[in-house]
Amino acid sequence: MTWLISGGAGYIGAHVVRSMSEAGERTVVYDDLSTGISERVPDGVPLIVGSTLDAEHVTRALVDHEITGVVHLAAKKQVGESVEQPLRYYRENVEGLRVLLEAVTAAGVPSFVFSSSAAVYGMPDADLVTEETPCVPLSPYGETKLAGEWLVRATARATGLSTASLRYFNVAGSATPELADVGVYNLIPMVFERLTENEPPRIFGDDYPTPDGTCVRDYIHVVDLAEAHVAAARALRSSPGTAMTLNIGRGEGVSVREMIDRINAITGYDRPPTTTPRRPGDPARVVASSDRAATELGWKAKHDVQDMITSAWEGWVRLHPAAARD
Repeated sequence: MTWLISGGAGYIGAHVVRSMSEAGERTVVYDDLSTGISERVPDGVPLIVGSTLDAEHVTRALVDHEITGVVHLAAKKQVGESVEQPLRYYRENVEGLRVLLEAVTAAGVPSFVFSSSAAVYGMPDADLVTEETPCVPLSPYGETKLAGEWLVRATARATGLSTASLRYFNVAGSATPELADVGVYNLIPMVFERLTENEPPRIFGDDYPTPDGTCVRDYIHVVDLAEAHVAAARALRSSPGTAMTLNIGRGEGVSVREMIDRINAITGYDRPPTTTPRRPGDPARVVASSDRAATELGWKAKHDVQDMITSAWEGWVRLHPAAARD
């Protein structure tokens, strides 16, 4: 098979391309390079620069490269930005997906893996979030991911397309320093940035109903996440007509305070955090049950938080050499 990886020059996408290639799968990257980096695409993997909103360009890519499966990661993904620009997020994330699915079904592509998010759950009232936990997203970003799942599911029912929607939890780490996340939107790089600037890391609220009062999250190494895509792609190939929705996490909660303590220890800094008011909409605890992924894909996360922080720090220091401690 040949897999089209939309968003394959992005942080997660590049790791998916790497894992698919290492597993012997042929890949083609489709990316508008608005946030993707062309240097992340390996030699020998075709890179097509284009938007998923461009139906003609998408169709040409599918046909010219004889695509037999799609992994769709291309999307806008910043929660705060989505609140400020909801129309943009619905256009890019929902309409872009609709255009792509229309091209996929017209071309007779049989398999489709969709990048979803734990943001679909919103503020779940559950110790472990299962795929049956009610979805009540709190942001336009989360809404677009849930609407995307509905669109994928409806298309599968109507056409027989084999599909997997993967709900990512908090992605971190890197396979190599060159593939590290260059954005500063998630906890680990946000702490790195504060340490590098000789500022204390920030905790947004320490009065949550959790053991230490700070939010608890489920962190998943990006390499484990990428391998889940390989497992999903192969499951769809081996079982035509499959329609799956799966959590991709480790099932282990780590608090913000615990994470900052670990980052300080690993990086060699010793800078206690400062506490600021809660951010609106932050749930106290979001931790995945990944039992279904283990059952249906035979997949289980292998890397721990130590691996995530260490590999992310190596990537950060590569881009910010002055941050390294002697």
